[in-house]
Formats: sequence, structure tokens, C-alpha cells
Amino acid sequence: MGANPAYEAAARALGRVIAEQGLRLVYGGASVGLMGVVADGALDAGGEVTGVLPKYLERVELVHNNLTELVIVESMHDRKALMAERSDMFVALPGGLGSLEELFEVWTWSQLGLHSKPLGVLNVKGYYDALLTFLDQTVTERFVKEAHRNTLLADDDPAQLIVNLQNVQVPHEGKWLN
Repeated sequence: MGANPAYEAAARALGRVIAEQGLRLVYGGASVGLMGVVADGALDAGGEVTGVLPKYLERVELVHNNLTELVIVESMHDRKALMAERSDMFVALPGGLGSLEELFEVWTWSQLGLHSKPLGVLNVKGYYDALLTFLDQTVTERFVKEAHRNTLLADDDPAQLIVNLQNVQVPHEGKWLN
């Protein structure tokens, strides 16, 4: 859950907002961690929640038993591909390596033109501030186009983040800098 109780509160609020907006949550399928809290928040607000879990994690992670739909897949690659296919937008909460890896993978897919779905980070208590500053540096140093950097939105308010993601236009601009 992280060191700050605000992370859990924001996760629950995000789930509630997703349900209230009539959106379906697609996530990893576990009942634990912040994503389990998001799922609970969405379900408590009457939302629909799809979990996608690889077979080998079925034994390790605590499967959420109250989901609208649970899909068991062969591998992590299958999990991420199916979640990306079924999602209309992506949100990363404060988290560790897995959260960062998934965020950067879908962001890279966007940069390469494999999808044009918006993505953002729920920047609770400034959790992502240092990363966002670093990402600005990638533009300054001309490793990333400003248009691509700007496709990653950030907000500390779950409701505002969802509104922003629903209203952003993802550029269809090539990856390579001149």
C-alpha cells in the first residue's frame, strides 16, 4: 500500500470515479495492493471490473473473487497485451518496478504508433514529481519529442485525471527527432 495512507485513499477514489463515469476497470486481477483497492472502489460504486491474471500468478497472488470478469492467461506478455487491448486509457498509481515497467511499455507503444490511447499518472503527494522532472529533461536533451512527453498526463486528483484523459488528443507523430 506504500508508506502514506493517502495512496490507498486515492486508489479507492480512482476506482469510484471510474465506476461513476461508466467506465470499466481492466487490471491485473489481484485482491491485494493499490490495484486491489482500485478494484474494490469501482465494485463498491457499482462498476464493472475485469481482472487479467497469468496462470502462474494464480497460485501466488490473491485472486480477487468479486470481479465482474476474470481472465486467466498463459504469461505476463499475454496479460499486458490483453489489458492493453481491452483498455481505452492507462493510469499508473504510485508503485514499484512493475508499475513503472507497464507505464513505460504502453507509453512506448504509443510513441511507436501502436495505439493512440491516453495515459497518465496519479501523482499522489508528489510521488511522481522527480520522474516527471526527469522526463522533461529527456525533451531538453532531445531524446524525446515534446509531443510525446506531453502525452503522459499527471494529476493528484483522480476525478480530474480521468477527465483530462478523456479529453486529450494523443498525437500521431513519428518517434524520430530531426
